[in-house]
Amino acid sequence: MANQADTAAPRLKKTYSEIVIPKLIQEFGYKNHMEVPVIEKIVINMGVGESTTDSKKAAVAAADLALIAGQKPVITRARKAIAQFKVRENMPIGAKVTLRKNRMYEFMDRLVNIVLPRLRDFHGVKARAFDKQGSYSIGLNDQTVFPEITFEDSSVIHGLQVVFVVRAQEPAHSKLLLSKLGMPFEKENK
Repeated sequence: MANQADTAAPRLKKTYSEIVIPKLIQEFGYKNHMEVPVIEKIVINMGVGESTTDSKKAAVAAADLALIAGQKPVITRARKAIAQFKVRENMPIGAKVTLRKNRMYEFMDRLVNIVLPRLRDFHGVKARAFDKQGSYSIGLNDQTVFPEITFEDSSVIHGLQVVFVVRAQEPAHSKLLLSKLGMPFEKENK
């Protein structure tokens, strides 16, 4: 049974456990495996501004997000009414999904190796999009860059936000972890 679990593990998860952890321990001098930075979860969020006029747009975005993530998303709803934006309380305004464990590694592998290289004029992701805790955010303007979504099937173009929630001692450690897992950061001009 142990061999089946090893063969079923995503490629990026194997890379993390076999290559990245030892390199990070050596580079930062961690005394314990638990100190090594780790991606805890990936949250994918689609906000749908057009859902104020057509409530079905949030359902369409959720269907696209389900194809992208491989997991059923949750419809997000407005917490309070905002008259200027024609938003009523409890109105559907988007969809989100939280990926953990194997699905998280599979999604990151597809994002880094398939989706990001398909972006037009792509020179790398911004290296400054880390927060104080070390989590990293990427915004994409178009969900059709994912191979699961065809341009013909998608009636509306939505942007989406991908947040990598990383547990690390500082943002520099998070950046090194993501770069060792293949995240293509843009070259910094010095």
